[in-house]
Amino acid sequence: MVKQLLAVLALWLAGPACALQPCRIEVVDAENGWPVPLVELTTTHNVRFVTDNAGVVAFDLPELMGVETWLSVEGSGYSVAEDGFGYRGVRLTPRPGETRTVRVDRALPAKRLGRITGAGLFAESQKLGRELDWREQRVVGCDSVQNALHNGRLYWGWGDTALPGYPLGLFHMTGATTAARPLGSFEPPVRLRYDYVADQRGAPRAVAPLPGDGPTWLGGYASLPDAQGKNHLVACYAKIRPPLEAYETGLCVWNQQNQVFEKLRRLWTKSEAEPTPPPAPTGHAALWRDPSGADLLLFGDPLPSLSCPASFEAWSDPATWKILEPQVAVATRAGGQRVNPHRGAIAYSGYRQKWVAVFTQQGGEASLLGEIWYAEADSPLGPWGDAVHVATHPNYTFYNPQLHPEFTGPESPVLLFEGTYTHTFSGNPRPTARHDYNQVLYRLDLDELAAGGK
Repeated sequence: MVKQLLAVLALWLAGPACALQPCRIEVVDAENGWPVPLVELTTTHNVRFVTDNAGVVAFDLPELMGVETWLSVEGSGYSVAEDGFGYRGVRLTPRPGETRTVRVDRALPAKRLGRITGAGLFAESQKLGRELDWREQRVVGCDSVQNALHNGRLYWGWGDTALPGYPLGLFHMTGATTAARPLGSFEPPVRLRYDYVADQRGAPRAVAPLPGDGPTWLGGYASLPDAQGKNHLVACYAKIRPPLEAYETGLCVWNQQNQVFEKLRRLWTKSEAEPTPPPAPTGHAALWRDPSGADLLLFGDPLPSLSCPASFEAWSDPATWKILEPQVAVATRAGGQRVNPHRGAIAYSGYRQKWVAVFTQQGGEASLLGEIWYAEADSPLGPWGDAVHVATHPNYTFYNPQLHPEFTGPESPVLLFEGTYTHTFSGNPRPTARHDYNQVLYRLDLDELAAGGK
């Protein structure tokens, strides 16, 4: 008995000096039980927590432990029902070392799988002693993505890239490779690791340091065979000067030995006589065999605006390019509305036996550039229609979405897409910690879309 009393006394004396153990709060989709990343939980005194890729926050506020607490819930398409005063949130009582569960409803078809770039993908879980095998990759932010399957690997390229060591990061594209199908599961939590092109210290480095002032942006990644059967990874470049003005465009080719893109030819230099760039093979590329049996590469962002024969020689020669007129607006399935695409990508779905597109709406209701739509067509040249609103990011931006049919295969009923989640252009002065200026991955279930379900 004396020993037990002494043990209790020792714990009582040590208690004030011990760190407070957080309360684990998990946010799950009420429909399927999946964890939901990127959900904000905010207290009445404006402390904000954001769920990580495991749908978890480590609630560590000492002033609210053991106290019934209201948490406002906002999840860009995930939330809870309004109460009588119009508030959306939950009441719970956090306690150290315990778990509380918040169930949210998904408003639109796209299921959020998680963030696939940046730092702290599992930071909240790691505060709780979980996901400790996840290792950071020395990048905190990545702008718009480019992809191409090349010689059995999936090549990745990102625009301006933020690093932890200084406010100014990398401005001549960063690059990496993965397996062609890099995910073992299409359910959250998503864990996507890259083999970055790195410097001697092992840190990601620029892969397109093309000559000229200002950043280098690349688009239109593609892998094309030459007449001898050798594959070339190619892209269209733009040189940029402040604020966001292109002053030179051209073609570049990947040097595998040096792990950099090298200029092949200049297409245009800004001048009074030629103030705007001519059409070029940029945006995202899609391979198409046309009705005559010719293999063509289509370039668009989202809908095709240029085509060329699918060979390195043809891509290199503007005389072989054909300028296309992309559809300006797409009719919705619900009718009565036409949606103007901003940026996006197309791919062929063997499951739907149609061409499919995912794009950002220009001037949406809930956000200027944060509303994502899905559409279909029998031909990549259109007409495109049957558009469905699949994801929303109120008062935020989700631009330059990219499809990933290579992740799942063309016959799969699952279609994945990613895009850049950022407060830029939204008017929202409050960026979401860790998530802002990064790529977020979503899942569409095509059988549900075809049936008209959520």
